[in-house]
Amino acid sequence: MFSALARPAGAALRRSFSTSAQNNAKVAVLGASGGIGQPLSLLLKNSPLVSRLTLYDIAHTPGVAADLSHIETRATVKGYLGPEQLPDCLKGCDVVVIPAGVPRKPGMTRDDLFNTNATIVATLTAACAQHCPEAMICIISNPVNSTIPITAEVFKKHGVYNPDKIFGVTTLDIVRANTFVAELKGLDPARVNVPVIGGHAGKTIIPVISQCTPKVDFPQDQLTTLTGRIQEAGTEVVKAKAGAGSATLSMAYAGARFVFSLLDAMNGKEGVVECSFVKSQETDCPYFSTPLLLGKKGIEKNLGIGKISPFEEKMIAEAIPELKASIKKGEEFVKSMK
Repeated sequence: MFSALARPAGAALRRSFSTSAQNNAKVAVLGASGGIGQPLSLLLKNSPLVSRLTLYDIAHTPGVAADLSHIETRATVKGYLGPEQLPDCLKGCDVVVIPAGVPRKPGMTRDDLFNTNATIVATLTAACAQHCPEAMICIISNPVNSTIPITAEVFKKHGVYNPDKIFGVTTLDIVRANTFVAELKGLDPARVNVPVIGGHAGKTIIPVISQCTPKVDFPQDQLTTLTGRIQEAGTEVVKAKAGAGSATLSMAYAGARFVFSLLDAMNGKEGVVECSFVKSQETDCPYFSTPLLLGKKGIEKNLGIGKISPFEEKMIAEAIPELKASIKKGEEFVKSMK
């Protein structure tokens, strides 16, 4: 149903943009000095879709902003440092991207990051709810399966919750699936599109290879191996970096791809589709990632799961209990906050 639609979004970083009067987006990056934040800010600075880029972190942001401000693209860049400067960073923003938090180390699951990152996300999204309640909020900070429910509950507490504007960025799973399928089949990765649904950790990551465009077939053993590699690709990077960090560069690319798709849709481009972990009624999980048709006000239409294989159905059934537990953990965290 949606695979034919899904291509326009993915090419966002791989094409030249046309600038128009509408391309005046004000974008904030919270956690801009970190491993994801710096390359993400660089990609955003490089886009003609962005007219103002505000960068926030608890260290080094003036330096990162000064460095980026010398680049010969039109986006103005300003750095904000520490909690007292956060309101000014957020005022007037159209899109806020949040990669803030601690990265995974070898042996850690995304869930091990929970206590630290949950507090960071709750604090930052509370500031968004107060200072730019109408902005699109894109959460990268892990564990996304819990940080999106945290964001939603924080916005509800402030009375400004709009489920069409809060996105868990799962785009890296799609980027990896596209790359790995292309490698195995000798295809151009820019032309491959695999929807990835469910959540954004381990077995909750469900690549829907049966809906890949162009159509591809794998024997079951190869399909099982490929699916496992997509699900554990983050751990592959954590191990390869040997304690020096997690997936930062590919995550920055994926985060920028999602933001550019969102900005395209906000500018009135039609047929922009991206998968994202959002408030959902597609399963009995209150949040679930599926392909979304994006529009001027965020989610225009949830395109749903579509037709899937028995193998993919089984993966969904196995993912749901874990997803529900992660979602509940995020919701309970906000309830217990002072």
